[in-house]
Amino acid sequence: MFYQEFVHQQMLLPTKPKGQLLKWVGNKYRYAHTITSFFPDRYNTYIEPFVGTGAVLATLAPQKAIAGDVLVPLIEILRLLQNEPQTLIDYYAKVIRSFNQDREKTYSEILKRYNTSPNGLDLLILSRTCYGGVVRFTREGTMSTPIGPHKPMGPETFAAIVMEWKERIKNTIFLNKPFTETISMAREGDLVYCDPPYIDSQSILYGAQSFDFAELIAQIQQCKSKGVKVALSIDGKKKSGTKTIKLEIPPGLFEREVYLSGGSSMLKRFQNEGREMIGEDIHERLLLSW
Repeated sequence: MFYQEFVHQQMLLPTKPKGQLLKWVGNKYRYAHTITSFFPDRYNTYIEPFVGTGAVLATLAPQKAIAGDVLVPLIEILRLLQNEPQTLIDYYAKVIRSFNQDREKTYSEILKRYNTSPNGLDLLILSRTCYGGVVRFTREGTMSTPIGPHKPMGPETFAAIVMEWKERIKNTIFLNKPFTETISMAREGDLVYCDPPYIDSQSILYGAQSFDFAELIAQIQQCKSKGVKVALSIDGKKKSGTKTIKLEIPPGLFEREVYLSGGSSMLKRFQNEGREMIGEDIHERLLLSW
């Protein structure tokens, strides 16, 4: 039997960065301070096999960390953030000036260029200017999200975020590897946080077509047997709590189950042309192996 509790995102514990580096639906920026509040005070190496936008990593700001992802442009962004932050700042400022002069043309050009030759700098711009941060990929791997109606963040604000994030992730080694390779690096006393593609979400989001949840569970079992603590973010409740997503998880693998209240689904609003979704609030699930 799981120990269950509902946690509201307003809880104040570990401090998250003042802004998001990337705007990406499903990222953990709004929950990061709450998620990290459940982490142990002491651990050896912090490991994230699905680092994504890095919101939990940046909030935790660990002294020693390994973070991986299979999406090459995403790791490219994070390595630039760590080693060449001015490159991100200058590119963003240059493109946003053009964007503000001719939104549709600039967005179309960047989207076409990214789909022809995927790269971190263009993915950065697309994430901040596409509709609601819904970074959607086709089955062929090209991004297909239309432009958003919002005004993008100003260059000065973005520059300040870059420099804060650079400091927070300075002790991290970034790897462009499948989650199986990254998580297998965990040793006794380490802490692993997994934020994989969700089971009940569309596979076209985040290029998640090949993700194997059963393989992740097997890897978590191995970690636990080695004395590694594991936290897993995964589908929880949808439709304002009336639908609980069923997961195939061996009994006893996790000791606690926590739900984080997250408001209405941006993906649902995107699919329904921006209309507010009544009765579509979601609750993220956080599973803890200790």
